Amino acid sequence: MGEVYKCEDLRLKRIVALKFLPEKLTKDVLAKERFMQEAQTASSLDHRNICTIHEIDETEDGQLFIVMACYEGESLKARIEQRRPEPDEALDIAIQVAEGLGRAHQRGIVHRDIKPANIMLTADGTAKIVDFGIAKLDRQTTLTSQGMLLGTVAYMSPEQARGFTIDQTTDVWSLGVVLYEMLTGQRPFRSDFDQGVVYAIVNEEPESLTVVRPELPAGFSAVVRTALAKRSADRYQSMEEMIADLRVLRSGTGTARALTATLARQTVIARSIGVLPFLDLSAEKDQEYFCDGMSEELISALSKIPGLSVASRTSTFAFKGKAHDIQSIGQQLRVTHVLEGGVRKSGERLRITAQLITVRDGYQLWSERYDREMTDVFAIQDDIAHSIVQALKVRLGDQTTGQLFQRRAESLEAYHLFLRGQFFWNQRHKGGLRKALECYHQAIAIEPTYALAFAGLANCYVTLGAFTYVAPEEAFPRAKAAAERALEIDDTLADPHTALGTLALLYERDWKRSEREHQRALDLNQDYPTGHSWYSWCLAAMGHVDAAVAEQKKALALDPLSLMINTLVGAVFYHCRRFEEARDQLLRTVDMDKNFGTARSYLGMVYEALGEHEKAIAEFELARAMMDLPMIAANLAHAYAVCGRSGEARALLAELETTSARRFLSPFYVAAAYAGLGEAERAFEYLDNAVAIRDAWIPFLQRDPRLDVLHNDPRFSDLVTQMEAGV
Repeated sequence: MGEVYKCEDLRLKRIVALKFLPEKLTKDVLAKERFMQEAQTASSLDHRNICTIHEIDETEDGQLFIVMACYEGESLKARIEQRRPEPDEALDIAIQVAEGLGRAHQRGIVHRDIKPANIMLTADGTAKIVDFGIAKLDRQTTLTSQGMLLGTVAYMSPEQARGFTIDQTTDVWSLGVVLYEMLTGQRPFRSDFDQGVVYAIVNEEPESLTVVRPELPAGFSAVVRTALAKRSADRYQSMEEMIADLRVLRSGTGTARALTATLARQTVIARSIGVLPFLDLSAEKDQEYFCDGMSEELISALSKIPGLSVASRTSTFAFKGKAHDIQSIGQQLRVTHVLEGGVRKSGERLRITAQLITVRDGYQLWSERYDREMTDVFAIQDDIAHSIVQALKVRLGDQTTGQLFQRRAESLEAYHLFLRGQFFWNQRHKGGLRKALECYHQAIAIEPTYALAFAGLANCYVTLGAFTYVAPEEAFPRAKAAAERALEIDDTLADPHTALGTLALLYERDWKRSEREHQRALDLNQDYPTGHSWYSWCLAAMGHVDAAVAEQKKALALDPLSLMINTLVGAVFYHCRRFEEARDQLLRTVDMDKNFGTARSYLGMVYEALGEHEKAIAEFELARAMMDLPMIAANLAHAYAVCGRSGEARALLAELETTSARRFLSPFYVAAAYAGLGEAERAFEYLDNAVAIRDAWIPFLQRDPRLDVLHNDPRFSDLVTQMEAGV
């Protein structure tokens, strides 16, 4: 942004630094404005760790320059290149920079370009932050539009690298990168190309400090890990928080336990555990479903223990088949302990191993091996759960001598079939749902009073209907029958109430019953993520925007790594017309799994709402390649239509109508495509059909932005009246 000269102030007889805007940019209005902003920003700050600005002026030929204090010394960049700072020296520098940034943040200023080259080290050891040329003042209009990258790629936060809105936690991230570089002599995110660096920043975890410099106390790793959390909400929320932990390290108390600010930021509950998917160690590798079931049963049982917080199944299973260190897993799950284990089956003999690890230091708190017959699997589960409880010293209250597991299956074969069903159900695609149905039906055939199997059936049928894999009249009545049967057998289950509440919304259009069933489910289990997520849809359909968003956020807090819940958060934002938040949420979800077609389909809908049609088409085409689902093809047809590619839109609709004889085609989504083409008659023809067959998406008639073009037609008001009356 400029050229700097060492000069003498002839009036005040002092040595100063003059920063000139490069002559080639003198006529660049935007560059001049940004240069002026740098001077105004820095001159408004009075702090020992921020460079002093004396004045700003302009030469006779129109060149702008800033008069700054001249500091004898070197840049931090030069210091690192010469030698790696000692840990105490690195902490001193980081604390000073954090204090200077803290003052800037108090004034509403975010630096946005913290890097070693912008930190001067004076002869007396003082760190000075320079170059506020791209700082953002919250109180004035930014000079850059959203999506424009400013800063130095290697030090950008994930949100900055992707052009998202930034706040003070962006400077926290950048300082974390600088601290990592001071301690290791290398940057945490590296590549030969800027694109590779950006990918690493957004998607990858840096090599842990405990690996690069194992001699450093664990607290160093904890501070850097917190500063470099991918989600800004998981980082230090202020420089004061970060300074508190840096000072703890500087005092010589290097244990992670002493870092109160870090632990508070990670919101780790005192007694909390994540149960990782057990590994199938059998030679045949045919026990995956049993390993998953073992983990699920332990999660369910441990959740019943007062005073123990247990990470949800979906979040812990996000680590399945992936190599992560325990500290990284614990940070993402926000737990103090992690349980991992394995299952080896030989004939009718089982060997189950389990170990409980403390996240803070990686210490193995407890381990055990169980050699049992297959018929003794329930006792094995109980033994493991009680051993964990004893190791954690959790008081069980009234359940101290009672069983944590409710053995709802008398038949081991039925139990295994249920576990297989759960394994396939959690895949959430049509093939998996069909296999899950088979397993649940077989379990019920063996044990007709197996309530959990009936609940599984209900969840499968609701999902098949909601995603329009099958026609409403095929899916929803079966879902209702299964849910009601589950409750006849066991009325303490939350899942069937959630299923009933969802189909009351999507099929029966009984708004009051939908809300009543959802609330009953959450009364039975407040920690049921799917319950909060599906209740959010009920609230969104009724237009209760704030409540819908709040419920979806509760679901996400309970299950932060669930791809489906992350997607549904974005979907609810979309239907509540909060498109920027929807886009940001769905982009984060796609970052978690680039092949999750449901997220990409919703992202396409959001891009459409934002007027970015080419991006929308690209997302729909990707989603269609991942999921053979007619509603996604209909979405693509609408995107073609609104960007002027009407021929392609009509060809795609004709193709869909041809295949509708052998597979269900949602008339609601076809109506949206015709609305995009401006063919109101065809759109209303399909909407009338959608109301008649009780299409699952009709409750969102008024919430779908693609149908806004039809709102002024009297026929639309008639449809809304029919829909709300449950006709």
